[in-house]
Amino acid sequence: MAGACLIGWDRPHDFGPDERALLTACAGLAGQALLRAHSFDAEHELVGMLQRTLLPRRLPRLPGAVAVARYLPTTAGLEVGGDWYDVIPLADHHVALVIGDVQGHNAGAATLMGQMRTALRAYATEGHPPDVVVAHANRLLLEMETDLFATCAYVDVDIEEGTAWCVRAGHLQPVLRHPDGTAEIVRAEGGPPLGVLGQAEFPMTPLRLLPGTVLALTTDGLVESPGTDIDAGMDRLAARLAAADPAHLGLVADALLTGAHRGDDVALLLMRYDGLAVRPLRESWTVWRVPEAVRHARRFTRRTLRAWGISQDTMDAALLVVSELVTNALVHTDGQVRLDMSLVNHRLRLAVADASPRSPVKPTSIGWEATGGRGILLVEAVSAAWGTLPVSGGKQVWADLVPDG
Repeated sequence: MAGACLIGWDRPHDFGPDERALLTACAGLAGQALLRAHSFDAEHELVGMLQRTLLPRRLPRLPGAVAVARYLPTTAGLEVGGDWYDVIPLADHHVALVIGDVQGHNAGAATLMGQMRTALRAYATEGHPPDVVVAHANRLLLEMETDLFATCAYVDVDIEEGTAWCVRAGHLQPVLRHPDGTAEIVRAEGGPPLGVLGQAEFPMTPLRLLPGTVLALTTDGLVESPGTDIDAGMDRLAARLAAADPAHLGLVADALLTGAHRGDDVALLLMRYDGLAVRPLRESWTVWRVPEAVRHARRFTRRTLRAWGISQDTMDAALLVVSELVTNALVHTDGQVRLDMSLVNHRLRLAVADASPRSPVKPTSIGWEATGGRGILLVEAVSAAWGTLPVSGGKQVWADLVPDG
C-alpha cells in the first residue's frame, strides 16, 4: 500500500459499477505515481550524496594564496555529472589546481570522476611534474576500458617563486586576472582529452603570477549555452572577472555563477596569489658517495646555519639529524643523495632525498645488543616533527627544528 485516499459525500451514496471502476483505476494510478516519486527522491538523494562524497569537503589553507571553489549540478535529470575540482598541497610551497569534466551525466560519470580525481591526486603527491601526472592519468583511463573520456586542466603553482606550469587535456583555457584589473585568457598549449590516445603528449605552458593575480579554472557549463559560442562565453567570463573585486574571492565566485545556464554541470575554481610574506632561505648539497661524505655534509650544514644566524644548540641538533639521515641514505640506498635545507617562519627543515621509494621504519623497541635502528629514534627525539615524502620515484626524509629565539 502506497497511501490512502478518502472521497466523501454529504449524504448516503451508492457506488455504481462505473464509479467503482473509475475510482479503482484512479487509486491505482495515484499509487504508482507516489511510488515513482518516492523512488525518484531516494535515487536523487543517493546520487547527490555520491556527488558530495566524491568532491572535496573543504579546500586546504594555502600559505601565500587563497582558493575557493563552487559546484552547481545540472537541473536536468538526476542532477549528477562528471565535473570535479581539487586543490592539492605539494612539497616546497607548491600547490596543484585541478579541474576536469568526465563525459556524461549519470552515476557512471560521477564514479569515473571520483576515480580520476583520486588518481591525479596520487600521481601529484608522488612528486611527478605536471605533464607526467596528466600522462599517467591518461594511461590509467585507457586501461580502465571505459567508453567515457575526460577533459582536465592541471596547474602546478610555485607559491614561493610566483610561477606556474599549466597542462591541458582537451579542457578550457585558464583565465588570469592581473593586479592592474585586466583579464587574460591564457593561450596554453593542450593535448587531447584523457582516455582517447595512448601515445598522447601533454605540453606544459609557463605562467607568471604577480601578487594579487587571480587564476580561474572552470568547466564548459559556465561558458557554453545554446545559441552562444564558447569563445564568446570565455570572453564574457574574462570581462566579469576583470570587473570583480579580488579581495573577496568567495563573492567573486558567486558573481561569476550568476545567470549560469543550468543545462550542464558547472565547476569553478579560483585562486588568488598573494605571495609569501617572508621568502624562505634555501640551500642544497649533492652528497657524493665517498668515504668522508657525512663529514662533508656536516661541514656544509654548519657553514650554512652560521650564515643564517642559527644558535649553537639548534646547530648541534641539526648536525645530528644530518649525520643520521645522510648515513641512512648512503648505507641503505643506491644512486644520488641530496641534502636540502630551508628556513621559513622560524622553522628549519632538513631533508635528505634518495632514489629508493622505501620509507624508513621506526623500530618499536631496541635491545642493548641491536646494531641499527637508533638513527630514526634520535631524529625523532631532537626534531619537532619528521616524515617522508615521495619524490620522482624516490623519497625525501625530512625533519623540522624550531630554532631558539
